[in-house]
Amino acid sequence: MMKSYKHAYQGFFSQHPETLHCAPHSHHYWPDCTRDAQLAYWDDSAKGVDHKWDIIFGERVPDVQQHLARLLNHPYPEQFVFASNTHELLYRVFSSFPVTQPLRVLSTDSEFHSFARQMKRLQERPQFELVTIPTEPFATFPERWRLAVEQGSYEVIFTSQVFYNSGVLAPPLEHWLPAVPDHTLVMIDGYHGCGAIPTDLSQVAARVFYLAGGYKYLQAGEGCCFMAVPKNCQLRPEYTGWFADFANLAKPQQAQVAYANDGMRFAGATMDFSGLYRLQAVLHWWQQEGLTVSRMHAYVQQLQHEFLQIIDELEHPLLRRERLLAPDLAQHGHFLTFKLDHESQVSELAQQLADTGVATDYRGDRLRFGFAIYHEAADYQRIKKALRSN
Repeated sequence: MMKSYKHAYQGFFSQHPETLHCAPHSHHYWPDCTRDAQLAYWDDSAKGVDHKWDIIFGERVPDVQQHLARLLNHPYPEQFVFASNTHELLYRVFSSFPVTQPLRVLSTDSEFHSFARQMKRLQERPQFELVTIPTEPFATFPERWRLAVEQGSYEVIFTSQVFYNSGVLAPPLEHWLPAVPDHTLVMIDGYHGCGAIPTDLSQVAARVFYLAGGYKYLQAGEGCCFMAVPKNCQLRPEYTGWFADFANLAKPQQAQVAYANDGMRFAGATMDFSGLYRLQAVLHWWQQEGLTVSRMHAYVQQLQHEFLQIIDELEHPLLRRERLLAPDLAQHGHFLTFKLDHESQVSELAQQLADTGVATDYRGDRLRFGFAIYHEAADYQRIKKALRSN
């Protein structure tokens, strides 16, 4: 059994000594190694001044690309492109489709707010159509999803790896991707999966756009997101910036806008790369400690099992195992979601926990508990104490 790594997060713990942080799915604590990385970005900026881009694109970016490729078993490190957020990358892909042509998209009702908002706005176009498949009931979703894939003709299919509003894993790619026509672009939102769920993209790297970032389980904070772009992709995003042809910046510009022949064709423009430095530090630390995603996932699954045992012992009228949205822990990411009867019950229970130093988060009638390698099973006794004392 892997040990807790609580000792590696002392910078954050020192600021919240009385808090049990059960919301790493919302904003993960950063390990201490990221502080030195933040300073390294300052030092490289001071050292390079106008030429810091040579350091960033010549040394830092390729190193992080290599680490991400190993993490996700992706054969093409050069196909990883970075941006401040995944939405920026998402919209670059959508901007590759002419506005005047029909655009039909298949997705679910459980995608993150930015995607849902963007799709709602695009639906104001007369040529745009969104087909939405409800994820609940979860037991029948894989069958309903595959049926939708088989029956429709879409330009884009977009779904999460782990659904943000439930923690439930989406159907494995191998169950439905073979039914997708070659002309359909497939995008996977891996934000709640990357760094939490063992992920192998080796067989789909030439087919799938995979989006994720440092804010959640990669533990590097905001400002560094990435997309793995299929090899030999020739899309020409309309929403583009000077990074997208960085290697040819000094050459005479062609009549037609040119793009890099790798993932960088989806790059944007000037951004703060301190998040990439922090991500680099986390990935180096994981490698040094032998912290594979499989090891961390097994540790979190054990924590979830012991957490639910404590919930069973508590015998709370609302916070009960049968309130889980999905009972099978094998089908969860790194947070568990309890569905109550009313939104007021959720907000009151979340506030009750917060008043005793237990940080959770909630959406409507759903209360979410997240798990991390800076937890120990004994920590969850605080939940029992907090709810029994009120």
